[in-house]
Amino acid sequence: MRPNLLVIYTTRVDECREFYASLGMDFRPERHGDGPLHHAAVLPDGTVFEIYPAGAGRETGALRLGFAVEESAGRPAGRRVLRDPDGRAVEVHTGG
Repeated sequence: MRPNLLVIYTTRVDECREFYASLGMDFRPERHGDGPLHHAAVLPDGTVFEIYPAGAGRETGALRLGFAVEESAGRPAGRRVLRDPDGRAVEVHTGG
């Protein structure tokens, strides 16, 4: 078993989208029926990562996420913990 969907709810949709895009995620805007506009990225293993606007009783609080990302310029090999715009810990493992 593996996760196939991860959703965060935030009042900082644009800032979070930019932060996670900087890790290499390619977001597309989506809307399902009358639901809110949100952003979705399909990760290399097929997992869908979505960023939704927070609503009453729907805000993702403290959470620690981890992602393996490809090595590139400005992203040296190793492990580091970043903070997204909402303060969530995001552990980044860069290959090398």
